[in-house]
Amino acid sequence: MSTNANLDIKQFSAGFKKLGAFLKKHAPIIFIVTVFVIYGFLIFQINRLSTAEPSQEQIAEQQNLIQRLKIDQETVDRIERLQDQNVSIQSLFKAARDNPFRDN
Repeated sequence: MSTNANLDIKQFSAGFKKLGAFLKKHAPIIFIVTVFVIYGFLIFQINRLSTAEPSQEQIAEQQNLIQRLKIDQETVDRIERLQDQNVSIQSLFKAARDNPFRDN
């Protein structure tokens, strides 16, 4: 039994030496192939995730979370009246927008 165990250890030792020699000889190629495989996988995942569309349930859920502002018509009318009354201020703002570097 001990001779059989010695043979197994010698066979493993010889196999590991062959494997080590093979890996040492082809290490740059194995490294480059591994890097390209990882790079390709990342590109594939980025492409897959960037083209993903949300489902209708997700859209509806997000729309339900939005709090919409409600402005009554009286407030809108008041803002429009105030805007119409301040003609001189509007002209100052318009002039400043047209040429912001000019001295007033």
